[in-house]
Amino acid sequence: MASHSGSKTVIYAALAGNLLIALTKFVAASFTGSSAMLSEGVHSIVDTGNELLLLHGLKRASIPPDRVHPFGHGRELYFWSFIVALLVFALGAGVSFFEGVLHVLNPAEIHNVTVNYIVLGLSVFFEGTSWLLALRHFRRTKGKLGYLAAVHRSKDPTVFSILFEDSAALLGIAIALSGITASILTGNFIFDGIASLGISVILAVTAIFLARECKGLLLGEAALPEVQKAIFNIVSADPDVQKVNGIITQQMGPNQVVVNVSLEFEDKLTAPKIEECVLRIERNLAIARPEVVGFFVKPQTAGIWARRRKKIEANHEDNNDSDEE
Repeated sequence: MASHSGSKTVIYAALAGNLLIALTKFVAASFTGSSAMLSEGVHSIVDTGNELLLLHGLKRASIPPDRVHPFGHGRELYFWSFIVALLVFALGAGVSFFEGVLHVLNPAEIHNVTVNYIVLGLSVFFEGTSWLLALRHFRRTKGKLGYLAAVHRSKDPTVFSILFEDSAALLGIAIALSGITASILTGNFIFDGIASLGISVILAVTAIFLARECKGLLLGEAALPEVQKAIFNIVSADPDVQKVNGIITQQMGPNQVVVNVSLEFEDKLTAPKIEECVLRIERNLAIARPEVVGFFVKPQTAGIWARRRKKIEANHEDNNDSDEE
């Protein structure tokens, strides 16, 4: 829950910043007629809507399990994060591209340039503050991993979504500033439209990257290796467990994991004793790994598990080959 609290702080900061930025950009666009400024306003309003969707996803993900959703609603966060990526692409990139094409074909003079510079300066301040908060939170969670590796491993899309949105926003501001400045210095206002096209490309690339990361979480990824190892150690430490053949896990939300374990029990155990053993393991997991929301045991020999594991590995290789094609 502490992770979610940190995520909410980052989202609220981004929400407040983007709302203020969007209003100032739209006002500036109406005064100056700048295409790049209008594209940036659309960009900020889309980001504002995205933050609201992420907050909605966090709220929905915290709903307790019920009969229809016995493992909880954690994946709702992944769903809404995917919707965020689609909106960045469809609305942010789409509108910016449309505006850019219009102003490249029919360049319009920019008026009141000082207003543009003031608004872009304020945007850098607000967006930069939000970006720093997101970056600090992400650094705390990523450990020694590189940024892209940490994003790929992350099971919580909220923080890296905000981080990449804010990074795209800062790049967009830089492009808008360059386009407006080039238009004023050269007297050729086609650069303003080209800046809008550049902003649309940045948004499209960001959206595709976010959608790709969220897709894996939506489909269902295994828990992180260190989580699997910790669960393995807890289960194998029980005195009535002869051998843990293997573990299959699935991430149901940022802090929700379902575990399936293949076990060999001591031969002397009766059915009631096996049940006691399973209950004991569940209690130990609840204390040490509260993110485990489902725990299932399959008594089987190592040979049966090995055949099952071999089939999973073969499927993994086939899937990787098809992805490369």
